[in-house]
Amino acid sequence: MHHAQAVDMTALIESHTQNKDLRSLGARISSSQSDEIKFMKRWLAVRGQPISQGMHDKHHNMSHESMHLMPGMLTSEQMESLSKARGEEFDRLFLIGMIQHHGGALTMVKDLFDTAGAGQDAELFNFATDVDSGQRAEIRIMQGMLEKNP
Repeated sequence: MHHAQAVDMTALIESHTQNKDLRSLGARISSSQSDEIKFMKRWLAVRGQPISQGMHDKHHNMSHESMHLMPGMLTSEQMESLSKARGEEFDRLFLIGMIQHHGGALTMVKDLFDTAGAGQDAELFNFATDVDSGQRAEIRIMQGMLEKNP
């Protein structure tokens, strides 16, 4: 559900901005988030675990309550503002929103590693560690982009 929202956000870039740096960043985010969704679905399937409904639905089909289950997710109001914005306003809202979103992912990774016995699976540990380092790097990039064009 969390990753799907990031993919939805990046899908807006094509029609909402001409900013080449943001387009490049968005393609990177979309690709990594889509790959991570595939990993999580496979990881769950191998273990006979259900795949949450949120991994199939778009953010606008989820109940308002389910959107707040995961840290960092944008509210429906934030997503609506993002989808209505264009140009520099879109760029600013996208960067602020994606920093918020990535911050939520860092919170979830920290919560996983702070839970006794969690993250013991080597494959999951590597995945979570990669998510953490990738999100931190992208946050630094996005903060730099915001500083250039506040």
